[in-house]
Amino acid sequence: MQRPPRFYCGIDWADQVNDVAVIDRDGEVLARTRISAIPDGVRELFTLLDGLRASHTHGLRQVPVAIETNQGLLVHALRAKGQPVYQIPPSEVARQRQRTSRAAKKSDRSDAALLAIMLRDRWGLLRQLPGVSPDAAAITVLTHAQYRAQLLREQLQAQLRALLVQVHPVAAHGWDGRDHGLRRPEARAVLAAGPTAAAAQTVTAYRWEKVLTGVRLRLLEQEAYRLRDLFTAPVLRLPPAIEQATAVEVRALLAAFDHACDRADELTAVVTDAFDAHPQAKIYLSFPGCGALTGARLLAELGDDPARFATAKGLRAYAGLAPLTWASGTVRQVTHRRICNRRLKLVCHRWAFSALTRSPGARALYDRRRGRGDTYAGALRHVGGRLLSGLHRCLVTGTLYDEQVMFARPHAAG
Repeated sequence: MQRPPRFYCGIDWADQVNDVAVIDRDGEVLARTRISAIPDGVRELFTLLDGLRASHTHGLRQVPVAIETNQGLLVHALRAKGQPVYQIPPSEVARQRQRTSRAAKKSDRSDAALLAIMLRDRWGLLRQLPGVSPDAAAITVLTHAQYRAQLLREQLQAQLRALLVQVHPVAAHGWDGRDHGLRRPEARAVLAAGPTAAAAQTVTAYRWEKVLTGVRLRLLEQEAYRLRDLFTAPVLRLPPAIEQATAVEVRALLAAFDHACDRADELTAVVTDAFDAHPQAKIYLSFPGCGALTGARLLAELGDDPARFATAKGLRAYAGLAPLTWASGTVRQVTHRRICNRRLKLVCHRWAFSALTRSPGARALYDRRRGRGDTYAGALRHVGGRLLSGLHRCLVTGTLYDEQVMFARPHAAG
């Protein structure tokens, strides 16, 4: 076990000014200051830590820093200097504050010292922020941005569909059963040309063919006649004034939806290009059901620090794929983990689903778990756990996926 350091530093993070407190092993506050997330503030912090030097055996990197966030300019500046940084969530700081103070007094000055004390008391239990390379950190930023853009696109698509169901139901169901539905470029182009039932009925087949040119590659004439027949069928209509107002609303929402689709597509292309250039991309892509976007999302949550996860079991627990046992007296209950990295758990669920049709071993494991009585989600968790364990081994050894090795014998995850 690593020997406890002589000093501990706590930083109460804020938007403008950050309170800093340094304590020793006995919990005595040795120094306090307030710094900003600017170069002068970082230099002031290191000057403070350097002043703790009692002999030549003490160095700046021997002073661990506890802070409430794992992002931001200050955190990146500390890690760039090689300073060990530990994240303690604000919720844990709040609970500790309530335990140590009856009045639960809150101040940035006292919270900085409290963070340092929590780091000292939990030394050996907390884990240092992983040493992720700049390339992997950039992929994480891009992947999270792409995920948010995708969520916005899905929300706007749901809003647009709900509006069309009320005012233009034929258009709302015009692409049911086709991939992506209203998100299809041709669907958005058609809605722009005919946002209401009245406007769509006046468009000829020839005009529909012109609208589809550039957004559809084949069977333009056939699709144009389908749209003409679809929109010329008798339907209930709104009063003209209301219908004109509805057209304005549909076009406004459609413009926002178009923008969200374009941004999501652009971010997807940037993410996949950045992922393909990463040295570990070949290992991720060698796994069944793992495409460029899935691999980028996995890499974004796992990072590329080889020492981050010592065992595959720890990685599965981090992803919420390892079972959790609750035992008290004669009661023993085994359930799945709910406290985990939810982004990683979601991408592993989708990865496992995709692997069912691409890996005979994954399909056999899924069928075996279902035969034992597991639910659909429970069986997929076992498949995801097996794949994640194999990914951990391949990343550690630098080898590619091998179906025969992966499913050669029963595995602990299955």
